[in-house]
Amino acid sequence: MEILILGGTQWLGRELAREAIRRGHAVTSLARGEAGAAAAGSAFAAADRSQPGAYDAVAGRTWDAVIDVTRQPGFARRAAAALADRARHWTFISSGNVYAAQNEPGADESAELMPPLEGDESTAETYGEAKSAIEAVYREALGDRLLVIRPGLITGPGDPSGRGGYWVARAARSDEPMLVPDILDHAVQAIHVDDLVSFTLDAIEQQRTGAFNAVGERTTFGDWLERSRALAGHAGEVVAVSPEWLVEQGVAEWSGPESLPLWIVDPEWNAFLDRSNAAAVAAGLRIRPLDQLLGDLLEWERGEGLDRERGAGLSAERERELLAALRG
Repeated sequence: MEILILGGTQWLGRELAREAIRRGHAVTSLARGEAGAAAAGSAFAAADRSQPGAYDAVAGRTWDAVIDVTRQPGFARRAAAALADRARHWTFISSGNVYAAQNEPGADESAELMPPLEGDESTAETYGEAKSAIEAVYREALGDRLLVIRPGLITGPGDPSGRGGYWVARAARSDEPMLVPDILDHAVQAIHVDDLVSFTLDAIEQQRTGAFNAVGERTTFGDWLERSRALAGHAGEVVAVSPEWLVEQGVAEWSGPESLPLWIVDPEWNAFLDRSNAAAVAAGLRIRPLDQLLGDLLEWERGEGLDRERGAGLSAERERELLAALRG
């Protein structure tokens, strides 16, 4: 197939391009190119999607498949206007953030969506509304040619956020006491980037349409933690502290520097990592076992450096400070 990826130089887009090329497809990536290099073997069309004429270089061709990963509704509106008539199939990588409620365990793709963002540009605070708006744009423009993929937490080797790999990396870093939020029974659900990429490209090759929650199997934070410790050989103490105390100490939740990943304070988000993947599994989603996912993460984290400055997680120094404060 001739595949156009709108993006293709950041983590997920580049992995989609790499796997499509490995399968024998011809791939063109359209992006500014500032986030990284396009996948080896792909064609690259340099374009700033915020500017007029961004799609001129590719608009004269017919594409077997187009894939878009954007979070900006304006990008989607202009892409649809320029390319919808020349695409046999279109895939939008959306997000579980599009759902209006995040506190309904096991909810499926029929759950209510966020109201679409009216503007062209999204922020971190309007991410869900922006993705919902893009879905609406593409449903109107593509009709029954549209495939929507809704992942939750994506992780695996190369994860620039550092979220999924933090706990197994922390377990490998030292046997010092490990500070964890006391959420051991909370749901955790993650998908390996390779499993997400394989499912997406399989669905494109099969011309599947509709929406799918491409998410991993549900486990608990306690299980994720204990498997991480077992794989990494952590034999030290685990110190579970209340979320309220962590908030008082200024520890960030979910992501970012000096955070504790996989922890969300707001109870209205207690099912964000607990959605049904039954439709995707029925359509062919294959999910590797959790130990394999964590093993892949541990190998990559060790290669990157366990003591490096992270995109998410506590530094060793900050963790020691917090434990000292806890013990008075």
